[in-house]
Amino acid sequence: MNHWQQVLNQGLTEQQRRLTPQQQKVFNRLQFCKTEQGGSETYACQSCGFEQTIVRSCRDRHCPNCQYRATLKWCEARREDVLPVTYFHLVFTLPSSLNGWVGCHAAVIYRLLFESVWATLNTFGHAPNRLNGQLGVLAVLHTWGQTLIRHVHLHCLIPGGALSDNGQWHRAKSNYLFPVRALSRHYRGRMVSALREASNKGLLSRIAGVEVDNQLNRLMQSEWVVYSKAATYGHEKLIDYLGRYTRKIAFSPSRIVSFDGQQVRFRYRDYRSGEQAVISMDASELVRRFKLHVLPKGFMRVRYYGFLANPIRRERLSQIRQALRAPLPTVVENEAVMAPACPQCGDSHWQFVGEVVRWYWRPD
Repeated sequence: MNHWQQVLNQGLTEQQRRLTPQQQKVFNRLQFCKTEQGGSETYACQSCGFEQTIVRSCRDRHCPNCQYRATLKWCEARREDVLPVTYFHLVFTLPSSLNGWVGCHAAVIYRLLFESVWATLNTFGHAPNRLNGQLGVLAVLHTWGQTLIRHVHLHCLIPGGALSDNGQWHRAKSNYLFPVRALSRHYRGRMVSALREASNKGLLSRIAGVEVDNQLNRLMQSEWVVYSKAATYGHEKLIDYLGRYTRKIAFSPSRIVSFDGQQVRFRYRDYRSGEQAVISMDASELVRRFKLHVLPKGFMRVRYYGFLANPIRRERLSQIRQALRAPLPTVVENEAVMAPACPQCGDSHWQFVGEVVRWYWRPD
């Protein structure tokens, strides 16, 4: 049993009664992932007869042990979507004063965050004095900071340009896409307006006794954080860059330095100094912080907008490549996501033949 499983087992003994049904389901999967208690699967080669039994992965989207292959699959699916243009990375942060609402109404706040950010970017993209066309946006929700505190923000990865109604491509000329101060204020206004509408519908409650109107008025008086920079990665590495954000989770077991049965020490990046540091806390505290980032059931944390939206992506990307006179990117199939081969003879006739179910689970 590795340190991560030991931390979960110890921390859950003290946090068990404080878990919601959704959190309990997620932690059950994480606790038994790749262990005998989680069951096993047997594979056999139809050519040489070799058989192998492996412990089963939980495949939960919150699991730090199950993201590598999922990341590879996502990257392969998106490789044909890369355009030969500069990409921009924007981050829209939710003020920490809204963390109380996030804790009580996570699904509502996360949905409004996606809607407000896209409305802001869509407005700026269609502005005649800016790009005057439709943007393409990949938006990914992250809810954590390096020490697992609640830090809700939306990463947006955007090809540098917009597609006009007549099929022309308007290339972005700036190294930050749009003015950050203007983006911040428009985003703030959109989000506060959406929160006020949600409050009028009875979807929000008071935070620590503060009335909703007073809370929203305070939000309008503060500065909201928006970060923007050009992604300096080459096009051949861009998909890997995107993949790290789309499949990144709150915590990685590789960050654990030691665990003595009660206290866990793990590495984190101190963004003020830019250096690695080590923090120590009880296992129950780490589990408590980790559970803050369990998403509502069925909530999609990766979304596509504009010309990258699923129904129109292929058509719009084809139009853009015609406007840029750019060929389709060369796609080399990654061997890691191909059908597995027999570890003994290397034949591709390696098939699933049975399983031992020790604990019932179903991936979302």
